[in-house]
Amino acid sequence: MSIDVRVISIGTLAEHPLWGERTPVRTGHATTTLIHAGQRVILVDPGLPQQALIPRLYERANIGPNAVTDVFLTCFRPDVRRALRAFDRANWWIHDTEREMIGTPLIQKLHEALDTGDEELSETLEREVEVMRRCNAAPDNLAPHIDIFPLPGVTPGMCGLLIALPRMTLLICGDAVPTVEHLEEGKVLPDCADVDRARASFAEAVEIADMLVLGRDNIVVNPTKRPF
Repeated sequence: MSIDVRVISIGTLAEHPLWGERTPVRTGHATTTLIHAGQRVILVDPGLPQQALIPRLYERANIGPNAVTDVFLTCFRPDVRRALRAFDRANWWIHDTEREMIGTPLIQKLHEALDTGDEELSETLEREVEVMRRCNAAPDNLAPHIDIFPLPGVTPGMCGLLIALPRMTLLICGDAVPTVEHLEEGKVLPDCADVDRARASFAEAVEIADMLVLGRDNIVVNPTKRPF
């Protein structure tokens, strides 16, 4: 079975700490990747708004949203899933740890908002809980030669996809390795849920993959495995 991987949209950080930015200077959004694997069409991290991402799909892959069979979220951060509802016909997947560690507090916050009568907050949280409930716990193998690869730390259950290509391994790593600058300097994001685990996940990503799709950047060659 042939596998085709292509970046649909290159992401960006709202503030890039390694560029000296400490406050948001742009709208952050995740890198979005498309995987064709046999009959499966897997979209990873639809971070752009729907009105921007759907044209990108046509431009980069000549498909519409109904062709997507699966959506995989590396985490549940809002700027990773802005266009998620454009893919209502697809299966939505997220790592089970992220689903539990983020979903349970969301439900608790919803109950608290309902108890206090905060209607605006209740409506927002109800939408978030609805999305999380729609997300299925991802199996170990999302498709042949495509395995989930836990990368906890930035969020409790951050998870990438490890893809075995004929001549290399490619890791879609989400914010575990966000940009080229983070990769070159060996640094993780400052707002990690668990910095030590994030650093360990970063190290695992660099150790295992020949190519990396970065969470807020392009697809790159692993600098520790360059043949030249």
